[in-house]
Amino acid sequence: MKIGLVTPYVYPLPGGVNEHVRFLYENLRLRGHDVRIITSSHGLQRSSEGDVIRIGKGFSVPSNGSVGTITFSPRYVSQVQKVLDREQFDLLHFHEPFVPFLSLVVLRQSTSVNIATFHAYAGFSPAMELGSKTLQSYARRLHGRIAVSAAARHFVDRFFPGDYKVIPNGVNVGRFQRAVPVARWQDGIPNILFIGRLEDRKGLPHLLKAFRLVRKSGVEGRLLIAGAGPQEREARRYVMTRGLQNVEFLGRVSDAEKAQLFRTADVYVSPATGRESFGIVLLEAMAAGAPIVCSDIHGYKGVVQRGRQAILVPPGDAKGLAAGISELLANPGLRAQMGAAGQERAAQFSWEQVTARVEDYYGFVIRRLAAQGQLPAGFHAEVPPAPHPTALEHRDPGTAAHRP
Repeated sequence: MKIGLVTPYVYPLPGGVNEHVRFLYENLRLRGHDVRIITSSHGLQRSSEGDVIRIGKGFSVPSNGSVGTITFSPRYVSQVQKVLDREQFDLLHFHEPFVPFLSLVVLRQSTSVNIATFHAYAGFSPAMELGSKTLQSYARRLHGRIAVSAAARHFVDRFFPGDYKVIPNGVNVGRFQRAVPVARWQDGIPNILFIGRLEDRKGLPHLLKAFRLVRKSGVEGRLLIAGAGPQEREARRYVMTRGLQNVEFLGRVSDAEKAQLFRTADVYVSPATGRESFGIVLLEAMAAGAPIVCSDIHGYKGVVQRGRQAILVPPGDAKGLAAGISELLANPGLRAQMGAAGQERAAQFSWEQVTARVEDYYGFVIRRLAAQGQLPAGFHAEVPPAPHPTALEHRDPGTAAHRP
């Protein structure tokens, strides 16, 4: 099929949705599809780069405790129509389809099969509450809906009720298994790792308080902090004013450096306070064999299993984080056991398996439309045959209850 992956977050800037789009693009191509990525520009990127098609400009805005993007162009309608006329997509796959404005314009003008993946999770959302009143006509143009987790499904279903297929994010297992630990931190001092944007919802202040408690109890350790963001100055001030030793701020890291850091970690900690729909970073830690201490929040419960790959503590509980970290540092056997369980768990989320499930869902939606005589005019490919039941079970272990 000819497939367009539509992302409102300027590709390939860092972020969970863009990472998802990148690996879905690569693996759909490996499965024989002709794929493009439709996004906007941010700065000086060219309008077209190989299979990346850019329409309009993206602008950073605060969103859901983080930083999001809205896209805009005064000529969106004509630009989008030109692209759709030229590319002739059989299927368009929208990631966060209701983020203004690129996705909305493409969805409105699409004559293809329209699939959407919903990635976000939050509590009460005034923006979604208001938007749901005006976006129902766009929602009705979606032929299929995917949510990356039960938490994400629950969130979006409150505003746009419908049938959602839960298909999780994936992880590039091989990248993390092949990575080599950073030699300069293999000095016998245990490494505690944090990777994430330094912003309120990622919970770094709670980890700093926990690490201080760990050090005060006499447990040796080194805290490695990778990432940047608005809380960096506050975090550095906390470390300096309390004379906290063995804390290293690493700033932004590349994908290769991130994989090395996960392999270096004796314990990976994610103290997120909430509003996480999934937890890709937990998958990456597990793929690298790192045992985990993390917050007990909705988005993480479908990724790690309590006591098997991770110690879960209430969000914002610095004492609980400290206790979990200390328990793992004091017990090499438990660390090894959790690390092995994590690698086994991560294999179930490989991008090969996740992409196969997405492809199966494409086929399900297309066959349903064909049976109802409702295939859109823009769909010109052959209708995919139904997969063999045993093959589907192999690809989709443990989620038969959510299968359409």
